[in-house]
Amino acid sequence: EVCAALSSVWGAALDAALVSEVATSVVERESSRSAYPVGAPARIAVIGMGRLGGHEIGYGSDADVLFVCAPNEGYEDSDAVRWANQVADAVRTRLGAPSVDPGLEVDTGLRPEGRNGPVVRTLAAYRAYYQQWAQPWEVQALLRATHVAGDEDIAREFLHLVDETRYPEGGVSPTTVNELRRIKARVDSERLPRGADPATHTKLGRGGLSDVEWLVQLLQLRHGHEVPELRTTSTLPALHAAVAAELVGPEDAAVLEHAWKLATDIRNGNVLRSGRASDSVPS
Repeated sequence: EVCAALSSVWGAALDAALVSEVATSVVERESSRSAYPVGAPARIAVIGMGRLGGHEIGYGSDADVLFVCAPNEGYEDSDAVRWANQVADAVRTRLGAPSVDPGLEVDTGLRPEGRNGPVVRTLAAYRAYYQQWAQPWEVQALLRATHVAGDEDIAREFLHLVDETRYPEGGVSPTTVNELRRIKARVDSERLPRGADPATHTKLGRGGLSDVEWLVQLLQLRHGHEVPELRTTSTLPALHAAVAAELVGPEDAAVLEHAWKLATDIRNGNVLRSGRASDSVPS
């Protein structure tokens, strides 16, 4: 409930910032001497990814998002994308600015091509990328994609087009599954902080958040095309759906759910106790 509430707050903050920055930009354009058409060049949707998309944001978490735009009448795609990038940058700057409370970090690192790719793309550009060049980690990341702010129609179209990528007919290929397992092993070996105890690290330790979430997501990638109940962005509902579909035994699922909830509670408790995010169990 705490994570769902924090995720709702994040979504409201993103939506308010987006509305404000769009309005500010439109006023500035219309009051300038340039011959801009009236109104905004594009409609923009914000897609929640990661824990935001899964409604699992914790205290001190950043927000993983994608920005999607569609040009309004009279504008070319290039004009729409250029303007939408300016708005997206302004939204990230506004939310990240320090105030009485800590800033809210908006992270766009899960976008196509990672940090080397453009921050905003059109629906057509996302479709072309995911159909031709989507990497296994990007397919996995799309399991969390959901609308959190901005234009609902654009978000609906985006989610419809990525369904073909995240829930492909017949499930993802064995090659993709093996590559995700290789990535998981690399994450376990390379991203655990130096000196951290694998037995007490809530995210990357044995039986921690990463273990539970990757297991559930592999089930979604392999069986989501044939089990509609697996098509959820949240970990525990997907785990419950896997039990109902007899993909995971009830006793194993109970252990996984307990581990996930315990790790989540510890991470949130660390922030409330010390004022900073930490993935280690306090001594």
